Amino acid sequence: MFRIGRPIRRPKRLTFPLMVKSLTQEASIGISQASVVDSDEKLRERVAFIHDSIGTAAIVEQYIEGRELYVGILGNQALQALPVWELFFKNMPEGAKRIATDRVKWNSKYQERHGIKTVGAELEPAEVERIHNLCKRAYRALGLTGYARIDLRLDDAGRMWVLEANPNPQIAKGEDFAASAEKAGMTYEALMQRIINLGLRWQPESVA
Repeated sequence: MFRIGRPIRRPKRLTFPLMVKSLTQEASIGISQASVVDSDEKLRERVAFIHDSIGTAAIVEQYIEGRELYVGILGNQALQALPVWELFFKNMPEGAKRIATDRVKWNSKYQERHGIKTVGAELEPAEVERIHNLCKRAYRALGLTGYARIDLRLDDAGRMWVLEANPNPQIAKGEDFAASAEKAGMTYEALMQRIINLGLRWQPESVA
């Protein structure tokens, strides 16, 4: 993590390529193709951009090449993992990184031009089980309740990398979370009622 006003020095354990993004902003704010850096000079430039243009600290992490997957989770104690969703990049320019930039997420013309869409992932049942188990572990480890979405990448070697846990994902009708729930046999109305019920049943942990 690189805070505003502090020197920008890369720890030796962080090897290139690296991903630079805002520590606190959501919805891919501040993420572009320039967010993936391959030198200390580019790292300093991008961290400075986050500090100056976004106004937050920057987080820098290893860039993982692979399939981008999303898993919706429902529950407080007993958890239900929804079908795995995948972000597809069909016609990206040569050399472009397949990452969820601001334009990838919110620019419909850009999505159409480059064949970007999210649909149910085609995976073997054993892979789905491994992914679901990992996402549930992340959900529990972070003390999440109600609902959340775990974002991860599956690399060519079959290793899974958790990118982030989103405790407040988009749940509008037709969006990824709701579409995944529908694939699991849950109507949008039933999904909303389920989330409401989970909220009503939630109780804060007692302090010893």
